[in-house]
Amino acid sequence: MDRIFEVREYDYFERKKAIDELCARYPFIKKSNIGLSCGGREIPSLKIGTAKEYSLITAAFHGSERITSLILLMFVEELCSALMRDSSIAGMNAKRALFGRGLIVVPCVNPDGCEISLRGKTVCGKFADKISALCKNDFEHWNANLRGVDINHNFSAGWEELRKLEIESGIYGPAATRFGGFKPESEPETLALTELCRTVRIRHAVALHSQGEVIYWSYGKNNPYRSRQMAQIMATSSGYALDYPLGLASGGGFKDWFIEEFCRPGFTVEVGKGKNPLPIEDAEDIYERIKEMLMLCTIM
Repeated sequence: MDRIFEVREYDYFERKKAIDELCARYPFIKKSNIGLSCGGREIPSLKIGTAKEYSLITAAFHGSERITSLILLMFVEELCSALMRDSSIAGMNAKRALFGRGLIVVPCVNPDGCEISLRGKTVCGKFADKISALCKNDFEHWNANLRGVDINHNFSAGWEELRKLEIESGIYGPAATRFGGFKPESEPETLALTELCRTVRIRHAVALHSQGEVIYWSYGKNNPYRSRQMAQIMATSSGYALDYPLGLASGGGFKDWFIEEFCRPGFTVEVGKGKNPLPIEDAEDIYERIKEMLMLCTIM
């Protein structure tokens, strides 16, 4: 059977079409839209399995990190194929592994940012001139949403402290990256994730970013039970290192908010190495290296 997700760039409409094709091929996937971006683009979630609690894996918070969306969708496709054929993925029988468990994925948290990084000024609509000025026409490295807010700085955990660090770094307002908004949860993309987590019981959450080949697993002083053990399993599987974010990388993120809000394990996984945006050709090798880890994240 031909693979739906090939190793190539996908714009918003191509990704949406491919996701619809995936859901048609594997009708046990339950697709829903958890919100709309600032630009009115859908933010879909895909649910596999039925359980009291779900594992959550998210990707593409930043425009220049859109390779994470493709990697996550490659995993979903292979997992669904293994479920339908009653076969294995990363040495684990998919049906037995997911028995009584459920997975939710949000493959593209920031569709506007991904479009800007990929397509440039032509997809910015009425914000085109403003975004062009903010990034000095360097659209390729754009990370924020359409309003110039970095989604992974817009969550409430440690937001006030992070805002002070942004100002100290000369970030006062909308920017291509690292501006967390004028208040936490100000952006529809942020609210889409917080509402999902407040509506569905999430056992643990993983956010895929690029790059660095490290795993961030802690936030604050009260780290949830199992967090360190799970992080070590993830690190052993992938060969990635455990690390602690510093400075502008600490606080305001989805992983931080999830840990603080629910006192449950949350992880940020920085996939691949190089300079963002990573070459899309790297997706296959990155995926093969972390496939087992993603499977473990699904069932732990």
